[in-house]
Amino acid sequence: MKKLLVFVLTFLFVVACAKSPTGRSQFILVDSDTMAQMGLESFEAMKEEQKVSTNKNLNQYVQCVARPILKTLPADWQDGWEIVVFDSEQVNAFALPGRKIGVYTGILGVAENADQLAAIIGHEVGHVIANHGSERVSQSTAANAVMQGASLLSQGSEYQQAIMTGLGLGAQFGVLLPYSRTHESEADVIGLKYLIEAGFKAEESMALWENMNKLGGERPMEFMSTHPAPDTRINNLAKHIESYRSQGVKAQFSRPNCSR
Repeated sequence: MKKLLVFVLTFLFVVACAKSPTGRSQFILVDSDTMAQMGLESFEAMKEEQKVSTNKNLNQYVQCVARPILKTLPADWQDGWEIVVFDSEQVNAFALPGRKIGVYTGILGVAENADQLAAIIGHEVGHVIANHGSERVSQSTAANAVMQGASLLSQGSEYQQAIMTGLGLGAQFGVLLPYSRTHESEADVIGLKYLIEAGFKAEESMALWENMNKLGGERPMEFMSTHPAPDTRINNLAKHIESYRSQGVKAQFSRPNCSR
């Protein structure tokens, strides 16, 4: 049984290797079609359960910002996106597998201009392009498999509870949370490239996180958080703005003229 468990886990890790757009190694078990279907179902449910904004100006504004970002994506990713503005005070936005983008009106008070909103949309689309949803589901699936296997192998041991507790904490703080922070930083970097190529101002991505930081509120220590600290994100963006410029990354289109 122990040999079989080791073989199965080793097999999963070998067959699940992939690469993100930044070249980072990924562990992905769930195929893109399955994730897309999950995204479609979730988005349809959200449209039924949450209030969709009918404000014509806001909808045109969000579409105006999003469309240039989508034009910078790889050719097979540019079409078929649905963009919905949700009438809610939530300071949030998201993109889902299945090419769905949701923007809450609450975040438009933090994103002071089109460039900052472009940073948000580019970041969220970056999550989808990099298959972060598939990666998170795969990591959780593998973590559960390891926990179940450890429980089986430690049955009858006086240390079983201690072993299971340690593995649970190890998975949370050693794998799942750091990978979540990695996803956020990677989406920032991917979205920044889209933002620059779409003709928006790169530095406004840093200003956005300065605005986010001003919102205040209690934050856990970074190693216990799913997201990097705002200062970490700002420094990372500054580094990659210079890196992209040195690589010759520049606007592919004229600066979008988007206003509320």
